[in-house]
Amino acid sequence: MKNYDLIVVGGCASGIAAAINAKRIYPGMKIAVIEKNPRPGKKLLATGNGKCNLTNLFAPEHDYVGKGFASFAMQSYNPERVVEFFEGLGLICYSDSCGRVYPESNTAASVVDSLRFETDRLNIDVICDTAVTEIKKNGGGFTVNGEYGCKKIILAVGGKASPSQGSDGSGYELAKKLGHSLVKPVPALVPLCGSAEITRTMKGMRARDVVLTLRGDKILGKTQGEILFTDYGLSGIAAMELAAPAQKYIDSVKRNPFTYIDFMPRMTYDDIVEYLQNLSNIKGFCNMDNFLTGFLPKAVGIAICKAANLYKADKRIDELTAEEIKRIAAKIKNFPLEITGTRGFSNAQVTSGGIKTDEIDPETMQSKKCSGLYFAGEIIDVDGGCGGFNLQWAWASGMLAGELKD
Repeated sequence: MKNYDLIVVGGCASGIAAAINAKRIYPGMKIAVIEKNPRPGKKLLATGNGKCNLTNLFAPEHDYVGKGFASFAMQSYNPERVVEFFEGLGLICYSDSCGRVYPESNTAASVVDSLRFETDRLNIDVICDTAVTEIKKNGGGFTVNGEYGCKKIILAVGGKASPSQGSDGSGYELAKKLGHSLVKPVPALVPLCGSAEITRTMKGMRARDVVLTLRGDKILGKTQGEILFTDYGLSGIAAMELAAPAQKYIDSVKRNPFTYIDFMPRMTYDDIVEYLQNLSNIKGFCNMDNFLTGFLPKAVGIAICKAANLYKADKRIDELTAEEIKRIAAKIKNFPLEITGTRGFSNAQVTSGGIKTDEIDPETMQSKKCSGLYFAGEIIDVDGGCGGFNLQWAWASGMLAGELKD
């Protein structure tokens, strides 16, 4: 059996960050990272459309699920400190107006390489093509797969999102066998399914800067941004950020929520009524197909008129009554779509749910159930929206876990 002081299970963002920080703090430690993929960092290569959105400068104010638990790690390793960490690896970064931080090279491979070079420099063993199927607590330490021994262990294996990149949920079973319990994992940052008979008529159409309100028995979530209509439902960041609360609602109450689209959040209902009345004077000779083409794609405009039960292809705009114009304005501000589910873990960027936070010490990331066991990253019930927020959590929780404090 090969023995180490620390074994990190999982060689992606949080795991590599944990191993590097631990080796820097305790240079005499013998540390190994065990990764099931042929090389570490596979999931990182796909982040930010291949550019790797490293972090977000506004992460401390972000409304994370589990924000209270995550706050200590986020304060200890804030976005500025994460940027300093990478610049210390020779990776120059830049940020955009939304606070998103990217490598100057605009390639995720640069991020993965910088981490790999540092593990090499620090003589951290990286054991690839090895799935961890068993962790046993033995007195003051652990055995892994019956082949490796260690005094302390960090579980940083991710959740269930994007199983093709290695996150298949296997870490949950390892944690459960060590005494932990779960908040049911659901797909997050994934397209929504529902009302396909409506959305497929708008397939491929985008609507810019809309507001989405997800409602069940109450408001479940609210987002703003671009959406994309598909043959199965809705995609785009604003829609994807509602996936987790939608799925949790469906699972808990066994009913489908609705998302209501405000296509013109910068205008009030009365403003839109006035605008449409003026528009009917300008374009009165046109048919209904073209009524809303001044600010929405034609197919979207037709869908809105259909939702108001007013669409007739041969009906002229100047035939609309004042009440009918008000009905169209109402649908522009409040267009309903039933949500029946999501595109699942295979299409998800992140997992919402995971190891219960009340079973982990937020100031050390050590298990309250099993001494010497630490957690980092997506396996914990903490998640955020698009824009580098989840990677910020990965780096922060990984580096905090790497402190190995009791």
